Amino acid sequence: MAPEVPLEQAQEEIAHHAHESAERWIMGVALTAAVLAGLAAITALLAEHHANEALIKQIQASDTWGYYQAKGIKSAILQTRIAQLAVTNTKDTKAEQDVKRYAEEQDTLFHKGKELEADSEHHLACHVPLSRGVTMFQVAIAVAAISALTRRKGYWWLAIGFGLAGLVFLTWGIAIP
Repeated sequence: MAPEVPLEQAQEEIAHHAHESAERWIMGVALTAAVLAGLAAITALLAEHHANEALIKQIQASDTWGYYQAKGIKSAILQTRIAQLAVTNTKDTKAEQDVKRYAEEQDTLFHKGKELEADSEHHLACHVPLSRGVTMFQVAIAVAAISALTRRKGYWWLAIGFGLAGLVFLTWGIAIP
């Protein structure tokens, strides 16, 4: 779970300074911060979703691998039984059928486990740029607050730059096939 950085106070400060200021660009800073906050919230939700899905898929894969191993153990036990019976020239056709069935089930479980692991890795690959996007949006909002408080336009442009970096990470996280 991604840590939340409380930026409500910064946004309130920006809005307060925007209403008090005679400089019209300060209102632009406030609007920029509001848009950045919305984008940060959307990006955070997407990042959290992908982190949760990655974890769920990895847990399912672990369960599948445990089931795969259980089938292997059952098969090994039956193969030992079949080998013991072979010494006395006795056959256990049910055990032989079960060994075949376990091998087929293991094959299915193997492919399912690999698929679940791949799904987990995909969700994690989406989560990473999205979490970076959240960070960029949060930095942008903080820099926008500095711009409004210090009345320096250069910081507003810097905030927009961080916001654009956040958009790049957001797009990257969404576009991963």
